[in-house]
Amino acid sequence: MEIITLKKKIRKWQDIPLLLMRLVMGYGFYNAAIIKFTDIAGNAEWFKSVGIPLPIISTWISGGIELLGAIFLVLGIFISRISVLLILMMIVAIGFVHITHGFEAMNDGFEINLYYIVMLLTLIIYGPGKYSLYSFFKIRNEDSFSSHI
Repeated sequence: MEIITLKKKIRKWQDIPLLLMRLVMGYGFYNAAIIKFTDIAGNAEWFKSVGIPLPIISTWISGGIELLGAIFLVLGIFISRISVLLILMMIVAIGFVHITHGFEAMNDGFEINLYYIVMLLTLIIYGPGKYSLYSFFKIRNEDSFSSHI
């Protein structure tokens, strides 16, 4: 019986990791967006140097997606939709920048991008959790796969 009681106690806290993932990633994507928007020309030049097409447009689009991602992640809304866009951005970053540096983050590898992808996939599957605007306003979250199970 102790194991069942422990599981029930742990279940009470199951939404905390979802909230923490959203907040950590929101902060990370916010910082990335601000860096892009404070120096569009410099970021576009860097995008061009690594072979990203339409560097100025790509800078604006990626910065916009990151900023929306930060807002939506923190608020816990449109999680699946924004997560798909952010995952695509991580895949592009891996392909254009990080893959040639290997896995380790300390070598500018794709390690951090992979962590983001895994956390975003987790949010797609489980949704934003009860600490979100969806839950606060008692809106049915049609944005996660878990709401359809």
